[in-house]
Amino acid sequence: MFQDNPFAIVSAVLALAAAIGAAGLKLRQPLVISFLLAGILVGPSGLRLVEHADQIELFANIGIAILLFVVGLRLDVGMIRTVGKVALATGIGQVAFTSVIGLAIGLLMGMSFIPALYVAVALTFSSTIIIVKLLSDKKEIDSLHGRISVGFLIVQDIAAILALVLLTALGGQQGGTWVQLAWKVLLKGLGFMAAVAVMMRWVIPVVLRYVARSQELLALAGITWAVLLAVVAEILGFSKEVGAFLAGVSLASTEQRDAIGARLVVLRDFLLLFFFIDLGARLDLAALGTDAVRAALFSLFVLVGNPLIVMAIMGVMGYRKRTGFMCGLAVAQISEFSLILGALGVRLGHMDAGDMNLITLVGILTICASTYMILYSGPIYNRLAPYLNLFERRIAHRESALRDVTGGASKGLFLLLGLGNYGTEIARHLRRRDRTVLAVDFDPHSKERGAALGVPVIYGDASDPEVLAQLPLADTRWIVSTMRDRELSLALMRLLRDAGYAGRIAVTAAGPADVEALRYAGANEVLRPFTDAAEQAAETLTGAVYALPSFADWPVDVREVSLYPGSAFAGRKLGEMPIRRDMGVSVAAVSRAGVLHLNPDASFPVFPGDRLALVGDPGNLDQAAEYLDDRQFPAGSETQDLLTVEEFEISDGDGLAGLTLRDTRLRKEYHVAAISLCRSGIWSTPPSPEETLKPGDRLLILGPRDAVARLQASTREPPAG
Repeated sequence: MFQDNPFAIVSAVLALAAAIGAAGLKLRQPLVISFLLAGILVGPSGLRLVEHADQIELFANIGIAILLFVVGLRLDVGMIRTVGKVALATGIGQVAFTSVIGLAIGLLMGMSFIPALYVAVALTFSSTIIIVKLLSDKKEIDSLHGRISVGFLIVQDIAAILALVLLTALGGQQGGTWVQLAWKVLLKGLGFMAAVAVMMRWVIPVVLRYVARSQELLALAGITWAVLLAVVAEILGFSKEVGAFLAGVSLASTEQRDAIGARLVVLRDFLLLFFFIDLGARLDLAALGTDAVRAALFSLFVLVGNPLIVMAIMGVMGYRKRTGFMCGLAVAQISEFSLILGALGVRLGHMDAGDMNLITLVGILTICASTYMILYSGPIYNRLAPYLNLFERRIAHRESALRDVTGGASKGLFLLLGLGNYGTEIARHLRRRDRTVLAVDFDPHSKERGAALGVPVIYGDASDPEVLAQLPLADTRWIVSTMRDRELSLALMRLLRDAGYAGRIAVTAAGPADVEALRYAGANEVLRPFTDAAEQAAETLTGAVYALPSFADWPVDVREVSLYPGSAFAGRKLGEMPIRRDMGVSVAAVSRAGVLHLNPDASFPVFPGDRLALVGDPGNLDQAAEYLDDRQFPAGSETQDLLTVEEFEISDGDGLAGLTLRDTRLRKEYHVAAISLCRSGIWSTPPSPEETLKPGDRLLILGPRDAVARLQASTREPPAG
């Protein structure tokens, strides 16, 4: 009775998946592994709940379509231009090498040629679904290795589709010669893409603008479009994955793509649960005894051989060993296409059920193992890095355009890691202060944003130690990371310390809980975008302008202006601003740190951070606001070390011994300050002005570099160390 109730079956599957997932979370295991175990438990080797549950497979197929649709949404011309060549070369090269070597392994183990060929081809395909899920969870889908991985996985999927079509023809289900078949497939594919291109040009923008008035309807339209093209692709002899992916690509250039993608993330993750359960349910544990040795050998080849092939190809193409290693892990498992290929072979009579179970077992083993390999890719790479030099050219030219960009960098450089929305605003304000900025980002569009700001951009992954090693750290005053992942920030600070970086580090916190951990790890400054923005919003809402009445019926308007650091008027009095005399604009109120000063007089001083409420003729307010926004930063100030600290040892011959600190007149004569005194190994901070200096005392002197140099010249050079 239970087996005939689809709703009860799905409910039981969800309950078991949730329970096993919760246990896995407690044991710190990946959810992918937990869901695969849940699939094995509810399959024919366990409780037999999904032996004939087509609903599970239906949900899995919809989840696959939505996942590939979301991946397609992120694809743009810039990505294709950046990683297209390496994706094509790596995808085709890995498929060719794995097929040949896998066939040789199968024949050496005594398999017949046709079953060995099927297994070898099955080993070449890696799971786009699992890799995209894991990279998304690690927030690496947009990293350099993430983009390359997705690129060659799509190439593999296309190769898999061609293999399925050709094998179907080999089985006699399609007529005609091989040449006729190839032309038929080509014409279908071109016609399909042409139809989608027409929809992209004239239909999709109109439809999206209409449905975008409702966020729910927009999400439904996206799902419908993904599933519709998936069905059309299957009807044409391709796969639903290709159709769904093409549906996402068709919307990638629209204004609504981010809204659609954000709405589908939760639904995607929920439906993918059924894919992993369906995959686990296909395994028949009763056949493990006969297939265990062969499955272990094939799995070892996939887990080790496939990554080595990818690393070798990418090394030849000029990529760094770390990038090649991270991409190589993406092919360390077999995919759902492998299972589809095996099922087709059984249906055509080319394989038996034992061969199919072998492919399924290899799939489970490699997916489980590669999941851990990808999740812990950083520590694994750190251990293996010394042995991977074979896979990198002496000059990795694909990722070594750094010296050309940074060759003119000067002392006092601001190195900005990440040029997204937040990073772009930081760069804009640093440039307004006439600072020298260099950005590092893996987004192809970052170069365009940087060019608009006058900021050179290095295309690379800032979390890659090899990229950091090429940066001008010795010339860098501040490294500013806009990455909001705490673990990435902590790893970055460790890498910088290991590289001997002596400048300051600013990192970005995702929330209040991360601030203390980042400061404890050594961050000089922790940026809090949301907190700072909220504080700024509160200041705006309670600013001086809202203390004034409305002037709706008079030819007078009100405008609020912030006095930024570097303003030409910071520290000056209101009477020194000629806006009233020259423009007829008055300062009616000043908001400072949440305190309102109404009707300030001409002697009222203003400082950076003050918000001035201006009242006057509407036509003059813009002119006055622009005038007050004028800033004056000293030329070349970004290269000056404003203050320095030096240690002085008092001796009988330097004229300071026997004097009190007050009598030395360090502040008046040399414009420096004694901030600490060490006597008998004990430091006093700050020292008393009445302290009499004795031979052997050591002083820490703080002041401008030229002033400290004059003090050194008037006494003697400080001792080394």
